[in-house]
Amino acid sequence: MKWFIGILLILAAALVLESGLLAYAMYVLLGLLLVSRGLARSWIGNLSAIRKISQTKEAERAPGDLTAEIGDKVSVHLTIENKGLLPVPWVLLEDLLPKAALDKRFPRLKVKGRRLQVAMLRGGGKLEMRYQLECVARGYHAIGPLVLENGDLFGLHRRFRVETEPAYLLVYPRVVPLTGYDLESRRPIGDVRMTHRLFEDPTRIAGVRPYEAGDPMNRVHWRATARTGQLHSKVHEPSTLSGATVLLDMHRSGYPERGEPYRSELAVTTALALANAVYSMGQQMGLVTNARDAADRLKTEGVTDDPRTRQVAQSANPMGDESNRLRPLIVDTRRGVEQLHRVRETLALSELTDGLSFAQMVTEAAPRIPRDATVVAVLPHVPPETAIALGNLQRRGMAVTAVLVLLDTEPLEAGYGRLVAEGIRDIRHLADEAALPDLARRQVDRSSPYAFIPSGA
Repeated sequence: MKWFIGILLILAAALVLESGLLAYAMYVLLGLLLVSRGLARSWIGNLSAIRKISQTKEAERAPGDLTAEIGDKVSVHLTIENKGLLPVPWVLLEDLLPKAALDKRFPRLKVKGRRLQVAMLRGGGKLEMRYQLECVARGYHAIGPLVLENGDLFGLHRRFRVETEPAYLLVYPRVVPLTGYDLESRRPIGDVRMTHRLFEDPTRIAGVRPYEAGDPMNRVHWRATARTGQLHSKVHEPSTLSGATVLLDMHRSGYPERGEPYRSELAVTTALALANAVYSMGQQMGLVTNARDAADRLKTEGVTDDPRTRQVAQSANPMGDESNRLRPLIVDTRRGVEQLHRVRETLALSELTDGLSFAQMVTEAAPRIPRDATVVAVLPHVPPETAIALGNLQRRGMAVTAVLVLLDTEPLEAGYGRLVAEGIRDIRHLADEAALPDLARRQVDRSSPYAFIPSGA
């Protein structure tokens, strides 16, 4: 537009000065601008693109289901076609990927091949672009859309266009097997009625039944035996907690930039390892987290169909820094073959949030946390409100275990003191992923209320 305004001003001056040569030059330049503008619109309007994605392990997944494990490779094939009769002198093609996924310090995707290319297309011609993505870390990534940039030969006018719908790739977090599972799961004198019977509490009698061969003498109910004249045995209520509900804190306040994204990734891996250990034992398990859902984020961030600048075109696949989500992500605690898959999918979609705090999450989700399952809280730090929230669960009769991830000595001691003050004794500290397999076997030394054993000891 500024070119047209300048030409009109110079043309008006030429008419006032009665300069025919200057006026003629402006007429020529104005005609050139109009023709180049029309050609640029025609060139960019006649371009279309199709994207095809294939995976290295297609046989293991349903057709069209873009999911992958860490280490898998995904091939992207783009076909760009010029449907017009006129050749396109130049076009800049870029298939967009999230900037966070390509971070050089901690890449989640590695690109092999060319996803950015400058080409010329003849009338009716086609161009193919191929590149490969290696899944390095978990996450939910948008592949595309394809941004096309075109303009006239003089560089006076440029047009941008977004082609192809983005495809979404879900990369599951890695499952780390634990060498054992010895969290605080036994209650010597139970005060919770069990959903699943495991061990029995000899102090709580649920009823009587006829004596069966092999019953020990201490199970004989002598009063019922004397009253009926036949041997009867006591039936006890169960006293061991069944399964676990993992509470994962993903609030941004607990993950300073200096340790990111390593601390948050270790927290996610720890939550999945604990859920997998419980699932492998055939017990009920579930997950509650205050993380931001990456799928919801991408749904709320639209794509610009007719961008006016390259910056607007590239922002078609953004990732906001803030999230005011006030609802936790919950996988209900229950048994079933789909439980582990649902937990993995939820953790793959989890991102740091600055919305719902851990204490608010516990208050919101408490009615959906069963009392007959151990509560395992995976925490990056322990502010007073977090300790109070877990203490409230303890006072409601739940067994609570806390796992502290990558804390320095000073915040570790402060967090341990706050948890002990709330009556929580089963506290673990995880310093690195190498110590994760032994997490459920290692406990703090309870001989002193402020003594703990580091993960490397």
